[in-house]
Amino acid sequence: MAEAAVRLRNVQLTLGTGRSAVHVLKGIDLDVARGESVGIVGPSGSGKSTLLMVLAGLERADDGLVEIAGQALGPMNEDQLAAFRGRHVGIVFQSFHLIPNMTALENVAVPLELAGVSDAFARAERELAAVGLGQRVTHYPGELSGGEQQRVALARALAPEPDILIADEPTGNLDGETGAQVADLLFSEQARRGMTLILVTHDKTLAARCGREVAVRSGVIERGSAPSATAFAEAAQ
Repeated sequence: MAEAAVRLRNVQLTLGTGRSAVHVLKGIDLDVARGESVGIVGPSGSGKSTLLMVLAGLERADDGLVEIAGQALGPMNEDQLAAFRGRHVGIVFQSFHLIPNMTALENVAVPLELAGVSDAFARAERELAAVGLGQRVTHYPGELSGGEQQRVALARALAPEPDILIADEPTGNLDGETGAQVADLLFSEQARRGMTLILVTHDKTLAARCGREVAVRSGVIERGSAPSATAFAEAAQ
């Protein structure tokens, strides 16, 4: 069987302390094959976004195994985790999270520079061209539309050539037409690069475009925790 891109076993996470503590993830088991696209769905407050943050190494599980791209995140210290994330995991947020006083080019290139990439600005320019922003590289976030800002965020996530792309409501702040364009770009780049895509969404149409849906409710996975044998067979090719 091919190596999984994601392997979670009995993942537990409580946020807050004392009387305000909330048991958010309650024994999560999840396998995602390399190259799969997975949509995580469920009601608000079910733990979907927290699960993504655990996958990205932005939240540490209290217990259980979190293995991403064949490496367990639990034993890593914060510096090791940040370095691992920079190499292997791209993240797209609902609210773009661009630096307002940096141009589109700088927003994509600076994280690459910090990671020691020698051709950071050349690579950033290529990634912006790939998402249709080749003529907007010198524009600041405030000079770009919401859809353009999300394209910059996507270029930034893709630039390190990660194994896994994680997206949290990537079309949530966009109108229907713009959201559809960003979704088209997201799936086309995932297919072209052979990446694993894991996204959280309330949009049923967007979730249906994924190869598999994982339903989360009250901190547990109700359905979809394991990929099909076909998904693993395709990953092995």
